Amino acid sequence: MEFKMRYTRSFRIWHWLNAIVILGLVATVLLRKGFLSYRTNSEIIMTKLSEMGVDIFKEDAVVIAKAIRAPMWEWHIIFGYALAFLVVYRIALMFFDKSKRDSFASLELHKKGVKISYYILYAALVFMTLSGFSIYLKEELVLAEETVKSIKELHELVYNYFLIFIPLHIAGVVVADIRDEHGITSTMINGKTKEN
Repeated sequence: MEFKMRYTRSFRIWHWLNAIVILGLVATVLLRKGFLSYRTNSEIIMTKLSEMGVDIFKEDAVVIAKAIRAPMWEWHIIFGYALAFLVVYRIALMFFDKSKRDSFASLELHKKGVKISYYILYAALVFMTLSGFSIYLKEELVLAEETVKSIKELHELVYNYFLIFIPLHIAGVVVADIRDEHGITSTMINGKTKEN
């Protein structure tokens, strides 16, 4: 049995770094909206302080709750910078990578659908990078508050695509590895595929 290269090291590095960064970005959003929600935590702060005989205004409790989650949200920004780098890296790979890929026209219908989902992923990554930096650099870009609000709403809407894509991608790879593309996972790790 002979092993042939399917994915270059550059592409595999991009794939796994991208996976880590996207999971990091999704995790920080889930934490922000869940365990570290300023609405929920400000209520907890007010209730617990009240039980200790200390009363504070709701606005002050919100300030404290936001301060508690601020260090975690800094990770979202760091992951955002990493994503921007990886988007540029992926664009460069489109021109310079030598990974072995089948042409779109030669693919069966299911594989064409999978390929299209990756194109949508790439478009979503570019959009999330640009919109994220627009929100983060709103003052430097002198964006109107209404514009920022609209960008933020779209940013949060597209975020939902990743909540759908991630489990579908993982499930799809597992099913493909079990059914007809044995070794697809290890191929993305070591770059080699078996050829009989």
